[in-house]
Amino acid sequence: MTRIKELFERKKEILSVYFTAGFPALDDTRLIIESLVSSGADMIEIGIPFSDPLADGPVIQHSSEVALNNGMSLHLLFDQLKDIRKTLSSQIPLVLMGYLNPVMQFGKAEFCRRAKEVGIDGIIIPDLPMEEYLESDQALFREHGLTNIFLVTPQTSEARIRMIDKNSDGFIYLVSSASTTGVKEEVPAEQAEYFKRIKSMNLNNPLLIGFGIHDRKSFTRACESASGAFIGSAFIKALEQDKDLSRAIHIFVSNLRQGSPVQNLRA
Repeated sequence: MTRIKELFERKKEILSVYFTAGFPALDDTRLIIESLVSSGADMIEIGIPFSDPLADGPVIQHSSEVALNNGMSLHLLFDQLKDIRKTLSSQIPLVLMGYLNPVMQFGKAEFCRRAKEVGIDGIIIPDLPMEEYLESDQALFREHGLTNIFLVTPQTSEARIRMIDKNSDGFIYLVSSASTTGVKEEVPAEQAEYFKRIKSMNLNNPLLIGFGIHDRKSFTRACESASGAFIGSAFIKALEQDKDLSRAIHIFVSNLRQGSPVQNLRA
């Protein structure tokens, strides 16, 4: 059983935290991962910085710009992640999230080889067409033990959702709204109906909700419609507000778990 499947078998209210590799500083990647593990995160989504992140809001766009200016690249990221599994105190799933262009430039086969080598469990490439994945990439991902994670949006048709469900073997990323990442203060009625519609489809794969999750309230609300949620922009803001990253990460995760308000975190 993969680490991703094992997590969903044993855990509810899964907290997956996103950060951009190379931000705030170039060499912070391992510290952030290790601090998230010790603070109680359930899964970690490592963002590959890209100059044209179409689905990302201003906070994550800014973190990508900083990371690229710091000198972050896929080659360096894989070097930073070398032997990371030997230093982690848990079998927490690690997921890489990035856009297709850097992966193509790196080479898909080499990307998958290096991802497996460093202990990556899943890949999220939002702009990878499903047809292309099924035709040329599925066998490559499976050869290297990598779970490909598809995204579903409010505009995704039922037929498409069921095709995604059929070709998924980990979980499905449920995008909460037709917008970029970042804080959303209220849940519109149409979003509640969207969550209800997806839940009523009784899909085979579990769901994690992303986009707009920023505090205990929004996280708990997401867990009512899914197995858990991703949180990204608010976490990146937290990393900017305290030079002691380990302390900032511990406070942030504790606030989400215990329900204390996360102060001054706005995308």
